Amino acid sequence: MCDELTAADNERFLGDAMSRRSFGMGTAAVGVGLVLPSCADAKPVKGRDVTIATPDGTADAYFVAPATGTHPGVLVWPDIMGLRPAFRQMADRLAGAGYAVLTVNQFYRGTKAPFLKPGESYDQPEVRARITPWREALTPAATTSDAKAFVAWLDAQAEVDRKRGIGSTGYCMGGPMVMLTAAAVPGRVRAGATFHGGGMATDEMLALIPQMKAHFLIAIAENDDARAPGDKDKLRAAFAAAKLPAEIEVYPGTLHGWCPPDSRVYNHDQAERAWGRLLHLFETAL
Repeated sequence: MCDELTAADNERFLGDAMSRRSFGMGTAAVGVGLVLPSCADAKPVKGRDVTIATPDGTADAYFVAPATGTHPGVLVWPDIMGLRPAFRQMADRLAGAGYAVLTVNQFYRGTKAPFLKPGESYDQPEVRARITPWREALTPAATTSDAKAFVAWLDAQAEVDRKRGIGSTGYCMGGPMVMLTAAAVPGRVRAGATFHGGGMATDEMLALIPQMKAHFLIAIAENDDARAPGDKDKLRAAFAAAKLPAEIEVYPGTLHGWCPPDSRVYNHDQAERAWGRLLHLFETAL
């Protein structure tokens, strides 16, 4: 979870030179503006800023897809630092792999994206205080309502192949949002992937799994697992009981927030491994 304990973990990591070296490209790459590698056969893509009507207002978002043809849709829920250049870059990369990708500003009820200034991070108390009210507005009911609106918007786009399933990915707080999405629109969402997601093994979240029809990838940060080692077992049992395929794994050497390329604890090698597993999930489930 993104909280004061996570921030303390990150600060310990950033203050330990040995740990920084062990993460390879890690924070050094982020500091110079890391460019994610494209697929060897990446398709040309076209992206645009969009707005989406929801029952609670108008959400701002970024949509990108291959320049030609129709492709499976993907709904991306960013981490707690919201829609920003790093997530646009991640969306472009996924589109180049053959998907029509919608990355949303989940905090649209309170602010437009991007809302972070250069150098700001959720590790900073003043930033957490600013984001907290926006986060509190994202109740399960609000997220479910948004998910239905976002999936319907995707299905209305000419670039989306409506004969194929939709995927959803979520990072940090986006993990439970993927689960809510898969349960809200089971007839369309056939793949869900979460990366260092928090709060996914609560009774409320586990109860959603029988409502889903999606295959799942759940990539867990090592320090998140250390704090809640039983969560992965609860998730495995719940997916098995629902007879839904789920790859649930702890990624060694990772800290919460290790996937986005602008993260202070970005782990290049493990993020690339997770990227490969995401592509495998979408290729098999969508």
